[in-house]
Amino acid sequence: MRIDLHTHSTASDGTGAPAQVVADAAAAGLDVVALTDHDTTAGWAEAELAARVHGVALVRGTEVSARSSGISIHLLSYLQDPTHPALVAELDRTRDARLNRARQIVELLAADVPITWDDVLEQSRDAVVVGRPHIADALVARGVVGDRDDAFVHLLASDGAYHVPHYAPDGPTAVRAIRAAGGVPVFAHPGADARGRIVPERVFDRLAAAGLGGIEVDHRDHSPAQRTRLRGIADRLGLLVTGSSDYHGDGKANRLGENLTAPEVLAAIEEQGTTGVIRP
Repeated sequence: MRIDLHTHSTASDGTGAPAQVVADAAAAGLDVVALTDHDTTAGWAEAELAARVHGVALVRGTEVSARSSGISIHLLSYLQDPTHPALVAELDRTRDARLNRARQIVELLAADVPITWDDVLEQSRDAVVVGRPHIADALVARGVVGDRDDAFVHLLASDGAYHVPHYAPDGPTAVRAIRAAGGVPVFAHPGADARGRIVPERVFDRLAAAGLGGIEVDHRDHSPAQRTRLRGIADRLGLLVTGSSDYHGDGKANRLGENLTAPEVLAAIEEQGTTGVIRP
């Protein structure tokens, strides 16, 4: 069974609609795919319909923005109740903060390069969450940079001149909110050190104490050494180990199914979650 538990659609920063992500998953030979857009569940209904059409099982989820030790982190929430007030409140606040941050970044960039807020809105289209990837796409469309990766290296880096921080809940707070909503929290790409600073090992202990369920170990941004380190942490804390593509359509080089999750791990996630896997 081929299981990929981390993808994005146009509801956040992917380039394909939720139905297209599911169709792509079927074409890639996946049996199970999770839709995990940033800080929103807006793509769930469309993805569920497509999953039934294409014969792919769907894990409904969200990639929740958080912060720990002054470092931005992401938590994949699987099978939560999308109406639970604790998690909804955090997601609403984070989305608003992301939007305000994006506007501020564009204002800073506009002093030096040709870009407007309308350029960004043209790229974000129907996205519920507007963020830096859409700014990157606008910079590409304007010919300022060659692609998204180029934009993040040269203009949108977290330690760059145009960086603007945004609100995100503390890691343990986010984990508890996910658990309160009946979701299963998994730490997304925590060893992706090429993206910037990564959290120290003590943060995993704090998240585990709050209810963390697993660690996304097999990810293209993790070196072999990082994968070994993260498996050791997961073993020590009794956490599940997942693998995923972090697919964004044409927005990134990541390909569906390039890293996979074991069936027994999905079974454990489903046992803990509230909403269940949608099966065709």
